[in-house]
Amino acid sequence: MPLSANAVRVAITGAAYVAPLNSVKPADATSPWPSTATDIGWISDDGITESNSADTTEIKGWQGGQTVRKVISSSEVSYKFTAIETSRTVLELYHKGSKVVTTNGKSVLAVKAPGPDRRVFGFDVIDGDSHIRIVVPDGEVTETGDITYKGDETISYELTITAYPGADGTVAFKYSDDPAWGESPSE
Repeated sequence: MPLSANAVRVAITGAAYVAPLNSVKPADATSPWPSTATDIGWISDDGITESNSADTTEIKGWQGGQTVRKVISSSEVSYKFTAIETSRTVLELYHKGSKVVTTNGKSVLAVKAPGPDRRVFGFDVIDGDSHIRIVVPDGEVTETGDITYKGDETISYELTITAYPGADGTVAFKYSDDPAWGESPSE
């Protein structure tokens, strides 16, 4: 199999987006996000981490106790990042079910116990002219990190988005205009 340094990618920059659950979703890597989508803002230099996990059950054979099969009993895809921009969007994602209300230039966030808050999420990953777009049609913030208020650190909001499966089992779509995606190892 020939090696191709031209297919090595680095996530140089990008963006994270959120939109209401039934919003129109992009269907390629580079078209603009719909007007219903909001850019979440600055993300820490840790970037975005995609995790795929599966729990399996081992089936053992009576003869010798050998594992003869593994059955996937559950699976999950999640995306984790830390927002370092304090905005209405970030505050409302971090404090699920809470809304910022602004009157005469003064805002208040009444922090409520978290409730369901499913939305569309998206991530653009850019390396020069190579774009990868990840669209989560049905996702939700399911974990948050601690907020630290300290004189030498940004106020940061760690968010983990869980992607829920659609009727056909799809949890996310990945689009790219990268020519390497269309190449097979033998080319």
